[in-house]
Amino acid sequence: MPHLTMFGRPTPKPIKVEVFAKTDLGRTRDHNEDRFLVADLSRREASLQPAVRTHEVGERGSLFVVADGMGGAAAGELASEMATDTIYQQMVRAWGTEREVTAQRFAFRLKEAVEVANEHIHAYAATHPEVRGMGTTTTAVGVLADHCFLTQVGDSRAYLIRNGQAVQLTRDQSLMQRLVEAGELTEEEAARSERRNIILQALGPDARVKVDLTHQEVCQGDILVLCSDGLSGQVKKEEIAAVVTRERDLQAACDKLIALANERGGPDNITVVLARFHGAGLRPPEPNGQMGYQVYPLIDTETSTEPVPVYRGSRAPEPAARNRRRVIVLLVIAAAAAVALYLVNRSQ
Repeated sequence: MPHLTMFGRPTPKPIKVEVFAKTDLGRTRDHNEDRFLVADLSRREASLQPAVRTHEVGERGSLFVVADGMGGAAAGELASEMATDTIYQQMVRAWGTEREVTAQRFAFRLKEAVEVANEHIHAYAATHPEVRGMGTTTTAVGVLADHCFLTQVGDSRAYLIRNGQAVQLTRDQSLMQRLVEAGELTEEEAARSERRNIILQALGPDARVKVDLTHQEVCQGDILVLCSDGLSGQVKKEEIAAVVTRERDLQAACDKLIALANERGGPDNITVVLARFHGAGLRPPEPNGQMGYQVYPLIDTETSTEPVPVYRGSRAPEPAARNRRRVIVLLVIAAAAAVALYLVNRSQ
């Protein structure tokens, strides 16, 4: 394998990944609209066969995707299937033949693949009235050498578990997340809100989509977790970290996480992808190493990533103006619902 250079640092030594994934119907749904994909892009194989479940990260990297579909009848299953399949096929076709094998081009191709998936789903729905309005969340992560690149649309999630501690790498594109960021709600209030499942965008409903593109260095022993909100809505990140740190077998860890979500009602489909990294090509984790949400800026201005616009909130209320603040919050919620016509409440 040619030696890759990531962020100016050569990685001539091997980087290995162990991966497993599983999806479950949950306790209340009658069909599963979730979908996952695990692929070794260098070998061009997407499966959970032994050769992929344990593989060396090659020149073209690895790909992990979770998609949570929505829509009537079979529309949700179709949207999530189209998303995962299109992203993989686009990466094989465009990135697989890319001459410039760099982090910059890899990140660009990954973001491009998600945008192509959106175009395909939107175009299909436009010509098939029975599935019009279908959509899917998508969290697609590409791993190249010692970095992972994350693309986010919707509210599925990616976490990084390091030394038993969990950090969320993605930001939910949801109404509640925007209000939390604006300081209008606490995370606990958002988690209890009846509007917690309202997302601000998905793949499919609109012709164009803003893909959030971020990155994270991977260190020895790191575990990457991708999941739909069927897991994150029922199991806290600290609990996820405890399970995957304690359980060395990734298949057993997937089973335990899904069982935990089901024990708490299993109100939605549950999907989880676990990937553990090791090898001499990775640095050992540092006590103060940077972890978390980090935007990855593309060089080309016409393709620069832009996170979904964040509501910044009102100015600090004047004395005795608490009621005015509450009115502003209500107006924000109403405006967000009116502007994003495709807002989906999957809790119904």
